[in-house]
Amino acid sequence: MNVFITGGCGFIGSHLAERLLDRGDRVMVLDDLSTGAMENIAHLVGRKGFEYRIGSALEVPLVSEFVDRADVTFHLAAAVGVKLIVERPVHTIETNVRATEVVLGAAAKKQKLVVVASTSEVYGKSTSIPFREDQDLQLGPTSHSRWAYACSKALDEWLALAYVREKGVPVIITRFFNTVGPRQTGRYGMVLPNFAQQALRGEPITVYGTGTQSRCFGHVKDAIEALVRLTAMPAAIGEVFNVGTTTEVSMMGLAEMVRDAAGSSSEIRLVPYSEAYPVGFEDMMRRVPDVSKLERLTGFKPMTPLDEIIRDVVEDQRSRIADTLAGARG
Repeated sequence: MNVFITGGCGFIGSHLAERLLDRGDRVMVLDDLSTGAMENIAHLVGRKGFEYRIGSALEVPLVSEFVDRADVTFHLAAAVGVKLIVERPVHTIETNVRATEVVLGAAAKKQKLVVVASTSEVYGKSTSIPFREDQDLQLGPTSHSRWAYACSKALDEWLALAYVREKGVPVIITRFFNTVGPRQTGRYGMVLPNFAQQALRGEPITVYGTGTQSRCFGHVKDAIEALVRLTAMPAAIGEVFNVGTTTEVSMMGLAEMVRDAAGSSSEIRLVPYSEAYPVGFEDMMRRVPDVSKLERLTGFKPMTPLDEIIRDVVEDQRSRIADTLAGARG
């Protein structure tokens, strides 16, 4: 199978490329390196069937060429991370919406299968736990840039489903819930790698807000398995699927688990949102997916234990820190 991945130098995209190459697919990757990194695919360069191009998913001729050559396109390119989203809302909205439009437009020419990556952020301020794919969305006011990402990804979903209904394009939508694992950077506010870096360096582990807010963290290998299985299911076309685990952990509890896994004595410090984000920033107390729809169709339910996920992230960050120190010395 020929596969095209936008955002293929990113955290999830690089793992997906690796998995598909391992099963014998030909993989084409496009990334502008705004949040992705060449180091994520360095071990894939030179492998049979792997091709990459540095460029933007906003470039119509380039995207059209790759979509036309592919049997399936995984559209993962997007603005990511709370910090980036809050600081650059224009970039967030334009990148997410326009790039999706470009990919879907190219796919419509020959009815090519597209998997559009969405996010649990679209559920917004909803308190109806667990989140189901068919429930109402509840976003905050437009005056708060915090919601720009959620709104842009919800628009992506509406656009994708419109292409399904109006133009017959086969599209699958996946809503990722806090996907984590090796290669994820804390550069844009990703909480788990940031906790791991701080713990390993003996720095205070900074927990924003009260620390009682909870999330469900899923391993990237489980997310990739879900993607692979969904693309093999014709019944998945035109549908939206939550991808994540249902095991909740508070931010304070997560910080304690990371500290233990790192063998660290770092203190855990609560930091008010007002010191980290602009006025009006809002957070959600809980975000828990209902993954029964994914399980019913594919037979798969992400199950990697949280302690294993944390160990993987800590060891990845330990390796990164060691490489940085080695580079500084020599």
